[in-house]
Parts: sequence; C-alpha cells; structure tokens
Amino acid sequence: MNIPYIITNNSITVVFDGISHTLNDGHPNYAAIKQAIMDRQFDKIPALVDIPKAINKYSHGNIEIKNGSIKYAGQLVHNYVCDKIFSFMKEGLPFEPVVAFLDKLMKNPSKRAVNELYSFLEHKAMPITPNGNFLAYKSVNSNWRDHHTDTFDNGVGNTLEMVRNGVCDDADVGCSVGFHAGSLEYARSFGGGASRLLIVEIDPSDVVSIPKDSDCQKLRTCKYKVVAEYAQKLPDHYTEEYSEKEEFDSYTEPCYCDECPAEEEEETESHSVLVSFHNVRDELGRFKGKVKAQ
Repeated sequence: MNIPYIITNNSITVVFDGISHTLNDGHPNYAAIKQAIMDRQFDKIPALVDIPKAINKYSHGNIEIKNGSIKYAGQLVHNYVCDKIFSFMKEGLPFEPVVAFLDKLMKNPSKRAVNELYSFLEHKAMPITPNGNFLAYKSVNSNWRDHHTDTFDNGVGNTLEMVRNGVCDDADVGCSVGFHAGSLEYARSFGGGASRLLIVEIDPSDVVSIPKDSDCQKLRTCKYKVVAEYAQKLPDHYTEEYSEKEEFDSYTEPCYCDECPAEEEEETESHSVLVSFHNVRDELGRFKGKVKAQ
C-alpha cells in the first residue's frame, strides 16, 4: 500500500480511498502519522487519521470524541479516564484500550462505584488490558482457595462470580462481603509466607466499591478471572500489555526484601522469587525488546 502525502512545517496531507485528508500539528496522531510516513508503514495511516472510526470500534459505538470532548451515549463525560485518553492520543500512545475501559466502566450500574474507581486507578494506576479490563493483585491460601472461607478455587484460568447485590457497596465498611483485590502492597499483607499471590483481571463494570480503609488500595468486585500466579510487579504503564507468555523468560533467585523477613533461627533468604523479563515500548507505544523486571 502506497499513500501520496505532503508534509509542511505544521501540517500533513495524505490521500487514500479517493479522499484528501489535511491534518495540522494539533491532531492527536500527528506525530504517529509522520513517523508512519518516515517508516513507510502506509498501511497504518488510515486508522491513525480516522480517530472517530477507531473510537467507534473499541467502544461499540457508545463513545464519541468531537471538538475536544467525549460523549458516552450522547451525554458529555469528563473525568480522569477521559483525560488519560486525550493524553495518550497526544503522545501517540495506544489509546484504544482506555476507550474500551471507559466503555465498560460506564456500564457499571453504580454511580458511586464508578466515581470511586476513578480514584483507585489514579491512586495505583492498575494496568489496563487490550480488551478494556484491568489487572490487580490478590492473595490466597497455598491450596489456591480464599483466606476467608477456604472454598473459592482460584486456580489460574478460573473465573469467580457472586451475585452483585450481595457484595457490600459501602466504602466506609472495610472488611465485608465481596471478592477483594488491590495493590501489591495490599495483597502481600495477607496470609504470610504460605500464601500465593495472584494476578487477576477485572471488568470495570463488575466493581462494586472501593473501601476507604487500607489507604484505598483495595476494591470489592462481584466477578474476576485469575490470569496468572505472581511472577513480577505489574508494569506501571497505564495500558502496558501483560500475558503469561512473557513470564516464560525467567529464573529463580533468592529474595532478601524487607517485606519477607528471614526465619528467626537463621539469617538467610525467606523464599525465592521468580525474576522475569518483560516487553517495553518505545515512544509510540510499540514493543521494542525485553528488560529484566525490577
């Protein structure tokens, strides 16, 4: 595919499908389009130019971006997630997962839960998956069952669910009914050395409340999926992709961290941890190689 183009000091004109498109340097994907031309990756240009089409695809037609604002089902929306979408677009980073996240979040039946989740994400910046869900940590017993009842099987790949209206929706109540997940610091505070740390995937529409205790580091949800056993700290990048496949490049070494004190009888490591390598992105959000996880 070869697309005719003209680049000036502050604009780019490209022609495809019989239509001429002129974009000034204020276009969210201006830098990405210019880079695609320089790399002669012309097949990427139509999607970069037609932002409304990309937004429509990832939000199932529910979200519209026009004149610097975002509408959901025709209603104006302005919040932390919207700011992230505009920020990613401006920086040329993949914004589609955040659009998918907002689409799912707006389907949450609880206005309070929606507002609380904004704060939680801003506080801990849990990474978003390509399908618009997000990842968090959870601690369980060594037999893969929950700490509280020892009945819910948290084997990797399992999806756990309970009736939503049975989950406590009061943020002022700390420990109550519902599935809990949260930050690494929060998850590590349960069960001691015999526990398993898991990475779980949660649909924003299933979040019920963000309790105010534990420094707002946990949430209650009615449903989640166990995607992996903990191997490395989740990346801080808001839409960094995560998959078990990346964990295969790993090895085991002693852990001497402050959070894992040694046994009283001996001053040696308390356990071993899996040290892994993960993909990193360039300034355009493209994967460019692997680095050792810190």
